[in-house]
Amino acid sequence: MTLKLPIASSRGEEKEGRARKFQVPEAALPIVNRLKAKYSLDVERVHIGGRPFYFLHVADLIPLFHMEVHENAPEFPFWVKIWEASLVLSEFLAKMPPKQGQRILELGAGMAVPGMVASSLGHDVTVTDYEDEIMDFVRASALFNECHNLRCEALDWFKPREDLGYFEVIVGSELLFHPRFFQPLLDVMKRYLAPGGVIYMSHRADRETLFPFFKMAEDDFAIAMQKHRFKSRDKELDVLLTRLKRKQH
Repeated sequence: MTLKLPIASSRGEEKEGRARKFQVPEAALPIVNRLKAKYSLDVERVHIGGRPFYFLHVADLIPLFHMEVHENAPEFPFWVKIWEASLVLSEFLAKMPPKQGQRILELGAGMAVPGMVASSLGHDVTVTDYEDEIMDFVRASALFNECHNLRCEALDWFKPREDLGYFEVIVGSELLFHPRFFQPLLDVMKRYLAPGGVIYMSHRADRETLFPFFKMAEDDFAIAMQKHRFKSRDKELDVLLTRLKRKQH
């Protein structure tokens, strides 16, 4: 059995006329067919670090707004969109060489573009989001991109797990969408960050929630920021890349 999905959109490409259909790998068919029974699907292609990546994507978002929402999730299904901030973080990670024994955790991963890029370069990556079905999209995309050392785990920030261990690097993009998640997010970061570890976050620079969160975080973390200009054929905006390191009290 074969299955081809439309490549509905592409980012970061200079050349036109690429193939508009994606051949689903046989190993991914059980996941894709299961999701296809519930969602309309297509594929988004992005270019990061000079190579293409393919992500399983919900084609029609309207039904998502009528489905039951997890009690600790925002009303908007943030996980279905590849955000510009995640592309900036991905480009940053694409320049980070893997280190022996270093583990990377992506929080609120959604489509998991940063985690996928890091995994493709040989990093030991665990990507997380609040619901396991979200991770099914990432599991399929990992097979699309031959990222075999990427683990997907469900993680509720309000009820953090005990079995994930510690991570030398924690990453996340567009995590600061509502103040009620600030304290749980800080608690999760402190729980899973290894001694001497570092956190990288990326967000649209004009998000009003950024500095209230960083004000909360500054008691425990030293914070550095750098602004990046994101440009594409149809959009231009500023993205804030932030580094947090735990303070020694």
